[in-house]
Amino acid sequence: MQKASTDRQAAAKDIKLLVLDIDGTIAGHSNTISEPVKQAIFAAQALGIQVAIATGRMYRSALRFHQDIGSTLPLMAYQGAWIQDPIAQKIHRHWVVSREIAHQLLDYFEKPELRSLLSVHFYINDQLYVRELTRETKIYAERSGITAIPVGDLRQALTNEPTKILALSDDTDVIDKLLGNLRRQYTPAELYMTTSVATFFEATNASVNKGTAVRYLAEELLGLQLANVMAIGDNFNDVEMLEYAGLGVAMGNAPAGVQAIANWVAPSVEEHGAAVAIEKFLL
Repeated sequence: MQKASTDRQAAAKDIKLLVLDIDGTIAGHSNTISEPVKQAIFAAQALGIQVAIATGRMYRSALRFHQDIGSTLPLMAYQGAWIQDPIAQKIHRHWVVSREIAHQLLDYFEKPELRSLLSVHFYINDQLYVRELTRETKIYAERSGITAIPVGDLRQALTNEPTKILALSDDTDVIDKLLGNLRRQYTPAELYMTTSVATFFEATNASVNKGTAVRYLAEELLGLQLANVMAIGDNFNDVEMLEYAGLGVAMGNAPAGVQAIANWVAPSVEEHGAAVAIEKFLL
């Protein structure tokens, strides 16, 4: 079911903050922001609308996109677990997963029936630690523009608490079952679990999601209200952000469950849907 309809023109006049996801929203197969999307973002900024990034990516991986759009706001990475101002270098938020839960998840991932099916990633202090460099990890690292650090037993990396834990599998059924099983083991008060793409299971601190991150940026740092926020995203890790925003836009390539909670559905990322949405509501 879609959110209750609102006066679109009135909403557009109120928007002072535009929040964008990266993958599947402003970056498609090319792994870069297309020129039409970039120009639409610049046009919105020229009207005085501030633009921010909210992504599941690592901070270091998301930084080039933040710089490409000339954002002056803190960057919300790891689903909002890590919020940092790249200009002042100030970390506003860093919420982690406890070592205890990290060990429990690792034990689960290393069950005989799962071990060979999953590539497990631990993100600690904005570095990526892996058991070994699998094909999936190499593809991920190349797209992310980062270097994965193989350590054999991932327990060796848990001298510090992880910001995020990710399990990858090319088999989406494996990820679906994993998410279902772990949601029965952990309550939302213990762990936030989501999928940013169908092949990625992601876990963070229970208080983390893009909705709480965008609320913090808008209300605590900028003194805005939800009616002043427009957000665009394409996957289940964007749901809380789209629900929070006064104007939530889902991409045409988003799963049906994500499109259902949005105020409006834009064309797909390859059709520059974010630019279409910005032009429709803000320009």
